[in-house]
Amino acid sequence: MSKIIWFSVLCCLNVSYALATERPHKPNVLLILADDLGWQDVKSYDIDEPSPFETPNIDKLAKEGVLFWQGYSAATTCAPSRGSILSGKHPVRIKRTAVRGGHPPMPYNNSSALISPWQAGHLPTSEVTIAELLQSNGYRTGHSGKWHVGVPGTDIPLPTSQGFEFSKHGFGAHQKMKNRTKGFATTSADDPYRLDANGFPFDDITQDGLDFMEQYKQDPFFLFYSTRLVHTPIHTRSEELLRKYYKKLGVAYPKEGDEWSEGGQRNAYYAAMVEMFDYYTGLLITYLEQTDDPRWPGHKLIENTYIIFTSDNGGMESLRGEVITDNYPLDKGKINAKEGGVRVPFIIKGPKVAANKESDVMVNGVDFYPTILSWTDTKLPEGQILDGADLSILLEKAPNDPTLVTDPWTGKTRDTMFWHFPNSSMQSTIRIGDYKLVRQYTPTEEKASLELYQLYENGSERVDIEESQNLVKKMPEKAQEMNRILEQRLQKLNGRFPFSNPKAKFPSPNQNKVASVKKHGFDNNTVWLTYKNNGANIVNAELLYTKNGGTRGEVWVPLTMQVDGDKVSVNLPKGTTHYVFNLMDENNFLISYPELGYLKETKIFSPKAIAVK
Repeated sequence: MSKIIWFSVLCCLNVSYALATERPHKPNVLLILADDLGWQDVKSYDIDEPSPFETPNIDKLAKEGVLFWQGYSAATTCAPSRGSILSGKHPVRIKRTAVRGGHPPMPYNNSSALISPWQAGHLPTSEVTIAELLQSNGYRTGHSGKWHVGVPGTDIPLPTSQGFEFSKHGFGAHQKMKNRTKGFATTSADDPYRLDANGFPFDDITQDGLDFMEQYKQDPFFLFYSTRLVHTPIHTRSEELLRKYYKKLGVAYPKEGDEWSEGGQRNAYYAAMVEMFDYYTGLLITYLEQTDDPRWPGHKLIENTYIIFTSDNGGMESLRGEVITDNYPLDKGKINAKEGGVRVPFIIKGPKVAANKESDVMVNGVDFYPTILSWTDTKLPEGQILDGADLSILLEKAPNDPTLVTDPWTGKTRDTMFWHFPNSSMQSTIRIGDYKLVRQYTPTEEKASLELYQLYENGSERVDIEESQNLVKKMPEKAQEMNRILEQRLQKLNGRFPFSNPKAKFPSPNQNKVASVKKHGFDNNTVWLTYKNNGANIVNAELLYTKNGGTRGEVWVPLTMQVDGDKVSVNLPKGTTHYVFNLMDENNFLISYPELGYLKETKIFSPKAIAVK
C-alpha cells in the first residue's frame, strides 16, 4: 500500500514538473513605436551611403528576428498611423487621415488652391482596440509615453478609456529644452534627467515601461511603448553624446551659429537622439533578457515575449530650414505619400518567429492587430472588421513567402496597399506588386495628376525605389487601371477628398460659377440657408456642428443637409453650440458660410444668436 502511495506521489510530482516546464500558453507582447524614425535611420537598413548613426540594440533585435525591407506605416503622419495600429483598421475607415482633425474643412490659408476635407478628431471609444481585446483575454495592458489619438488639445479619450489599465504620459528625456546648446543633464542626484552610468539621460517613458513589466510580469502582458523620440524638437540632453557625433561628423564643437543646413545624415543633434532611442530600446530588451519568468520557472521573460519594432511614419527630413535627416534613396519624408513618408523600420522577434531573417514581403502597421490576436489566441468579436493581414504564419514558417499573407479585402495573396492623405500634401497612393501610383490632387478639370513608378522587379530586385522615373506616359493604361482600383477602395471606405477653394489666389476653371449665399435662419429646431445658383449646381451639403465650441478640445461633426431647390436645411442636434454651413458644387468647389471655418473667422453661428435675430 505504501508503495502505491509513493508511486502516486511521484506521478503527481512528475506531472507538476512537466506542467511547470511547458511554455505558458499566453505570450507577452512588447510593441515599440518610434516617432518619426526614418527607414535609413537604423543601421541595419543602411544601404547606398553609409549612415553615421549607431543603433546596436535595434541591430541586435533584427539579428534575432525578422527584418522587413518593405515595411510600411499605415499613414504618413502620427495620429492616423497610431489609430490604425490600435484599431486594426485603415485610417480612411476610422475617418482619421491626418494629425489634426475634428474641425470644419478649411484651406491652409485664404488663397490656397485646395481645401482639406473634414476628418474625425479622435479614435472613438466605440472602436475596440487591441488592448481591449487582450484585456478581455486575461492580459495586463500598459501604455507609456505618447498617445496622440485623442482630441487635439486634450488627447481624450485617454488610454485608460480604451483598454489600458496602466498608462503614463510624458515627454521623457525629450522634454523641450530652452536652449539646446546648454543646460545639459548632469550626474547630480537632484537632476530630473540625471545621467546614468553609461552617460544617458533618465527617461521616464522608458522607466514607466520597465515599471509596468515588473509590476505585471506574473501575468501575460501587453506593453505599448510609445517614445517621443525622434520627433522634433531636435536636441539632446547628453553633451557627451552630442560631442561624440560632432567628432564623428568632423565638425568643430560647438558649430558656429548652431545651424544644420548640410544635406544628408549630418545633424549631430539628431544622431544623438537616434542613439538615445536605441539605448532606451536596449533597456527594455535587457530587462526581458535578465528577468526570470514567474510563469515559466527556469526561463527568462524574453523567451516568451514577442517584440514588434517600428515607426509611426517616415523620417522628417527638414523643418524651418534645418536639415534633420535624409531618407535617401527613398524620396521625400513625413507628410508625403512618396516612399520616404511611409516606408519605415519594421522588425519582429518572438518565440515562434524565425531568427536572423530578412524579408521583402510587403507588410504594414495595420497588420499588428490580427497578428497579435493569433499569437495570443484572442478571439475577434463577431462582425468586427480588420483591414490588416495576419503575419504569424509568415513569421514562423517562411518570412520570404508572400503567399502566406492573405489580403482581408480579397481573400487572396496580398499584393496591394493604399494610403490616403487629402490634407497638407493632398495625395493618395496605391502600391500593387512592383508598381506604385501617386495621385496628386489639383483644382483643375481633371482634379488630380498621376505619377507611376516601378519600385521593384519580381518583388525584390530593386528598380526605382527612388521614385525618380515617372512612367505614366509610357504606361498610361496601367496608371489608369491602378487609379481605378485606388478610387474603388477609397469609395468603399467612404473616403473624403480635397475641395477646390473658390477664394484661391490663382483662378480655377468654373470658379466664376460658384454659388453665393443669400440668407440663413433658424426655425424651431431647423437651421437653413438659401443660395443663388451662378451656373454650377449644389450636389451635396453638410452642416458642421460642435457641442463644445470655444473650449479646449472642441470637436466638430458633419451632418448631411437636405438640398431642396436653392435651399439646404437640417434639424439641429440638441446641445449644439456652434455650426458652419458647407455646400459642395458639381465642380468640386466648397462654399463655407461663414467663410473658411472657425479657425479663420470669429463670426461663427450659434443657435442662440440666430434665435435672437
